[in-house]
Amino acid sequence: MQEPAHVRRLDWLAQILGETPTRVSRASEDASFRSYWRVETTARTLILMDAPPAREDLGGWLDINARLRAAGLHAPEVLAVDPAQGLLLMEDLGTRTYLPELTQASADALYADALDALLRMQTTVDVAGLPAYDRERLIGEMELLPEWFLKRHLGCTISCEERDIMEAAFTFLVHAADEQPRAFVHRDFHSRNLMIVEHVAAAAESALLANPGIIDFQDAVVGPVTYDLVSLLRDCYIEWDAERVAGWVESYRLRLQSSHLLGPEVSAARFSRWFDLMGLQRHIKVLGIFCRLWYRDGKRQYLGDLPLCWRYAITVARRYPELQAFAALLEGALGERDMRVPRELPPA
Repeated sequence: MQEPAHVRRLDWLAQILGETPTRVSRASEDASFRSYWRVETTARTLILMDAPPAREDLGGWLDINARLRAAGLHAPEVLAVDPAQGLLLMEDLGTRTYLPELTQASADALYADALDALLRMQTTVDVAGLPAYDRERLIGEMELLPEWFLKRHLGCTISCEERDIMEAAFTFLVHAADEQPRAFVHRDFHSRNLMIVEHVAAAAESALLANPGIIDFQDAVVGPVTYDLVSLLRDCYIEWDAERVAGWVESYRLRLQSSHLLGPEVSAARFSRWFDLMGLQRHIKVLGIFCRLWYRDGKRQYLGDLPLCWRYAITVARRYPELQAFAALLEGALGERDMRVPRELPPA
């Protein structure tokens, strides 16, 4: 008979630490099959990741973690790992994610740290051997929209004409992505995956950027230079006014040019277009993912974040003549529905 998961975790921790933890509690929710646990001992707190080997690739996480730390970024220090059990013990970056800390007053300073980290990621992290964010991957992500958002969530039947409209929009977005220079892409560089780390001394001693702490990086690829920028500045969980976002985007464009990752011929208008269309690709994907998290995995909380992703997507789609038919298709599919309300229960 298989040992219960909590017993297995405790046995492993006692073996690694040489003592039984004083407390083990859930540290955070996750959209994957991984779970995170805060481990308290008599001297310190640590984080235990439990990544079931049949469902999660611990090797990928370890690889990207090492690349980030080698580039001086504050990914968690790994203390022990058991690949066979999918258990990993690491530094505790604390509980202060960016999301609840972001205010009108704090945003500039917090985003300055995040953009410093992003520039270092894009110019310094070793990308050898990482998968490409290619046409197949980009299209595959956008196909989540018709499958999970339109069909499963809204109950729409998609006609051949509507299928053609979507395919034309997806192709247009892939071409825009293909125009961009390539760099390291975290893929979820946003306010729930960036941490304000309070124990900065250890980071300073090891030459890491003290802040932000960076998590949930295991799906990194090599891809368009605006992808992580739009993940951060058109975050699915918090919205900023367009003028402020435009200022951050233009400042970062100039930094990319100074770092020679972006050519001097890339104007503000061209870069803004790339930013817009890359964001649309991402938000199309996320509309599908948030619905899949409910209908497949029973995680309803993400449905509450659909309206912001929808607003981003529709605003950009309306802005470009090539996407007018796509915008009309989406608006017609939604109608007067409240997209936060599930259409059916998830599987038992």
